[in-house]
Amino acid sequence: MTKPKHILIVDDDLTLLEVLHARLTTAGFKVAKASNGKAALSLIQKNPVDLLISDIKMPEMSGMELLEKVRSLYPYLPVIFLTAHGTISGAVDAVKAGALDYLTKPFEGKDLITMVHNILGKADLVTQDQLDSTGFIWGVSQEMENVKGLLKKVAGSNANVLVLGESGVGKECIARLLHNFSTRINGPYMVVDCGSTPPGILESELFGHLKGSFTHAISDKKGLIESADGGTLFLDEVGNISPEMQSRLLRFLEERTIRQVGAVKEKTVDCRVIAATNSDLLQDVEAGSFRQDLYYRLKVVTIVIPPLRERAEDIPLLARYFVDNYTTSNHLAPIEIPSQTMKWLQSLEWPGNVRELKNSLETGAILCKNNKILPEDLQLEPHSQANNKRLKDNFSIEESEKEAIIRALKQTKGVKKDAAELLGISRRAIQYKSKKYELDSSEFKK
Repeated sequence: MTKPKHILIVDDDLTLLEVLHARLTTAGFKVAKASNGKAALSLIQKNPVDLLISDIKMPEMSGMELLEKVRSLYPYLPVIFLTAHGTISGAVDAVKAGALDYLTKPFEGKDLITMVHNILGKADLVTQDQLDSTGFIWGVSQEMENVKGLLKKVAGSNANVLVLGESGVGKECIARLLHNFSTRINGPYMVVDCGSTPPGILESELFGHLKGSFTHAISDKKGLIESADGGTLFLDEVGNISPEMQSRLLRFLEERTIRQVGAVKEKTVDCRVIAATNSDLLQDVEAGSFRQDLYYRLKVVTIVIPPLRERAEDIPLLARYFVDNYTTSNHLAPIEIPSQTMKWLQSLEWPGNVRELKNSLETGAILCKNNKILPEDLQLEPHSQANNKRLKDNFSIEESEKEAIIRALKQTKGVKKDAAELLGISRRAIQYKSKKYELDSSEFKK
């Protein structure tokens, strides 16, 4: 027989505390309760729990303060926040700080039970090993470590996510990972290309239509929102939708119901919404071309993917992966990327980001001689003098970086984990850079 999961509920409203205790106990959980943050911390330290459910607004120690202390003790303990102050900003702060999900008071007891089952039904939260085994090349930069950390926090929740970044950075890959590591993984994953779908067709694509509702509507059609029921709806290039569609989308996000074109009855749809865009939505809001209320509905959590030019240290891993993948897929002999070519790749701006890098390297693999890719094989336009200067400056920058790592390793007596903390970089990054500069940590243990 499966052991019951242990849940701690924290709320200064004693009546609500008793109601939640009764509801969760009836659902088969072992429940402890605390009326304030200090009592909750004491209980957790004596008897570890599987889930923490806490109010946000409490005297003495707020829910956010409690979360911070709990995270230092139990970094992977899932947390649900309850709030009577149902502001979007409060939910954003809670999820970004590490809460897995939230409910706004008043809420239905069944909604809480469903959320608890969804969270505790997953064997584990997203782990580092799981993320690293997806085939997505994260690289070694701190910028991408930050993206990975945020993805781990929000993947298991039902919060809407807005993915921002320039064209070609991998926004759709991140959206897919959010779905794959959510409780909705067994549900559908529907992609809507808002950028290339004409406004007149997008309404029918999203909401569906009934036969005869307009010319050429020769049969009933289920929309993509309804098709995403129980799963995830990914709205790519959401910044391109018309004002009319913005209004309809906002209503769906607020009420979670849709009405097909030509229909009278509404249908309830339960899906998570992930949106992506390469445009500056906040600027569009200020210009009046994008609804502010829709913007805040979409961006409960925001994940910003940095452009490739801001994480040049990731290029060697990406380049090696793309070339190896191309040669394997096409049954070709291995192809070398000389160090000078790699340094040249790292000096470029890459306006098309990872997508441009991938396409250029595949061109290089086709045109190169003697299985060795040289800069001229990639058929890229020459970059400005500023970029050439950047290439020359790489040597002095690398020397400074190497010296900083050496000093950190000396100070920590060769302990890479501690050296990484001193430098403000990830453990994976220091492993990569130690190998890059041929630094043996054992030499610093004296």
